[in-house]
Amino acid sequence: MNIALIIAGGSGNRMGQDIPKQFIHVEGCPIIIHTMQAFQKHPDIQAIAVVCLKGWETVLQSYANQFLIDKLKWIFPGGGTGQESIHNGIYGLREAGCQDSDLVLIHDAVRPLLSQEIISSNIATCQAYGYAITGIQCREAILESEDGFSSNTSIPRDKLVRTQTPQTFRLGNIIAAHEEAKTKGINNSVASCTLIAELGGRDMHIVPGSEKNIKVTTVEDLEILKALMNIKAESWLK
Repeated sequence: MNIALIIAGGSGNRMGQDIPKQFIHVEGCPIIIHTMQAFQKHPDIQAIAVVCLKGWETVLQSYANQFLIDKLKWIFPGGGTGQESIHNGIYGLREAGCQDSDLVLIHDAVRPLLSQEIISSNIATCQAYGYAITGIQCREAILESEDGFSSNTSIPRDKLVRTQTPQTFRLGNIIAAHEEAKTKGINNSVASCTLIAELGGRDMHIVPGSEKNIKVTTVEDLEILKALMNIKAESWLK
C-alpha cells in the first residue's frame, strides 16, 4: 500500500495570522485540502493520513468530507517539533495495522502544488532503491554566515540540493531510523532527510522536484502561491 502522510502539526507562527497557515483559504478551499487533493486524485495512492494540530481535527475531517477526500483514513496528533509529528504519524500507521513494507510519502501540508509526476517518481524511486527524497539542484550562489548580517565564506553550489517533500520510505525503514535516532539523542532534526543524514550509512536517492512545489511559510509565499494557481502557460513555450 502507498500512503500519503501529510504533516500539519504546526501552528504557523511565521505567517502571523489568526489561524494555522494550513487552514488558510486560497482559491475557494484551505491550503491543506489542495494538498490532499493531489494525493486523492493519484491512482497509486491508496490512503491518506494527516498529523494534525491539536484542536483542529474536527475541522480537518469536516473539510475532507466537504471536498470529498475519501482516501483520508487516519488523523494523528501533532507533536512539538516536526520530527515528533512525523514520529506520531509513522507509529500511528503501524498501530493502525499498516505493514512495514508499505510506502509512506511524508509531505508538508503547506506544499499544495505538488504534481502527479513527483508523486509517481517518489513511488518508483522508493520501490527501486528504498528511499526517495524530492529535491532541486541549487542554482543560487550560497554564502555562509554566522550572524545573518555578514559573510566571508562561499559554499560551492554544484553539489548542493534544496530538498522538498514528499520524502518517501518504507514504513519499517523510517520507523527503524526514528528508533536509532532515539538512541543517539537526535530529537529535533528538521526533516526526514536530515534525520537520515545525521544517522549516516544510508544512500538517499533524489527525485527531481519543481520550483512550483512551493512551501507556504510567509505571507509573501501566500502571494506567490495565488499567482502560481492562476498563471496560464504561454502557448509558444516549448
